[in-house]
Amino acid sequence: MPVMRLINSPFAPQAPITPVGPRALWPPLDFMLGALACCGACVFTNPLEVVKTRLQLQGELQARGSYQRHYRGVLQALWVVGSTDGLRGLQKGLTAALLYQGLMNGVRLGFYSYTEATGLTDAPGGSLISGAAAGALGAFIASPAYLVKTHLQAQTVAAIAVGHQHNHQDVSSAFMSIYRREGVMGLWRGVNGAVPRVMVGSAAQLATFSSAKDWVTCAQWFGPHSCLTALIAAMISGVAVTITMTPFDVISTRLYNQPVDEFKRGRLYCGFVDCLMKVCATEGIMGLYKGMTPVFVRLAPHTVLSMLIWDVLRQRALLYRH
Repeated sequence: MPVMRLINSPFAPQAPITPVGPRALWPPLDFMLGALACCGACVFTNPLEVVKTRLQLQGELQARGSYQRHYRGVLQALWVVGSTDGLRGLQKGLTAALLYQGLMNGVRLGFYSYTEATGLTDAPGGSLISGAAAGALGAFIASPAYLVKTHLQAQTVAAIAVGHQHNHQDVSSAFMSIYRREGVMGLWRGVNGAVPRVMVGSAAQLATFSSAKDWVTCAQWFGPHSCLTALIAAMISGVAVTITMTPFDVISTRLYNQPVDEFKRGRLYCGFVDCLMKVCATEGIMGLYKGMTPVFVRLAPHTVLSMLIWDVLRQRALLYRH
């Protein structure tokens, strides 16, 4: 028995904690947990998404200083939207945003969990490749919801309007209007900007979250099942996502919101590269970083909330299962 007392003693040498290998959940459950986590985060961060969309559309293809600036920063923009459109204006496009977050992140996080469980992320560069592939798949499937979300969040009264105004009544009428005017393919217009955007953001988010979580776990700062481990990892991940994704986010917003002609082609941009070149030529390289502050202010808490909720839900589900 003395041996047992020595082993259990706090003064006995402790073996370093190594990250526990990922275990697989039932795929539909993993999809549901990913969707639930990101929808929960979306409810709190959607007002920042509205502001971000307006800032990214402001001064579209116009030289700096040649247009009226309705929005001059995150707090001022929130005040302008709230005072002009009311509190409901700050949650414009929430239904479409929840649909997008549920579809895109359910697929993205579920697919990434599967690659973790099968060991694909353990290979060199495996986390980046798996994260990018998961993001591309999720972005393609959820693209119609993001299209409608962008249209609705750009809509406002003429006094503070920026970008093209599509004047949809609600989510269902937006889907029907786009379908009647452009057909099924019209619902996926702008997907060529969304896929690179989410591929870059997803690769940065998931790779840095997994690596940072393993690093914090190995450092033994907190207990093996502490929420603080996921919180620190999510904060690091949020910074990485903001820096890498903002230019792609601007291009994606422009492609989704542009009007179309009678041939169902975009009136402003032909595609991703054309949009990139036109923005740089008319607005300068900083045009690609329009709305970076609200991107960070939104993405940082959204990443923290979604990654934290997702990780906690998965840990609870795995503990319940085993």
